Amino acid sequence: MVENVGRIDKTIPVQPNRGGQPGRVDGKGFQRVLDGSLRLSKHVSQRVDRRQLDLGPDRMRMLENAVDKAAAKGARESLVLLDNLALVVSVRNRTVITAMDRNDMKEGVFTQIDSAIIV
Repeated sequence: MVENVGRIDKTIPVQPNRGGQPGRVDGKGFQRVLDGSLRLSKHVSQRVDRRQLDLGPDRMRMLENAVDKAAAKGARESLVLLDNLALVVSVRNRTVITAMDRNDMKEGVFTQIDSAIIV
């Protein structure tokens, strides 16, 4: 169940790291990067912060596009595989309800989904 989901109302720039590459966005920045089109469950926001998941602006655009495609096909709960991340999204509510990296996917079993998108 989704709890305490806040609306995201603006984007933020991501500062490049020393090598000129886009920097990692923390959970609060991650929420702002979504620019209002997707929401995060409290669980996901905390996990992004705690596990320092790498979710920069390019990945967020890819996730948004994947959710749009799932919605166009009538999906309700989708697993989005994005590089080394797995995100479960409630497509109807446009809410990211689970996020994990490859280290967390040891069992590789996802339940209560009706579709999967590999980006």
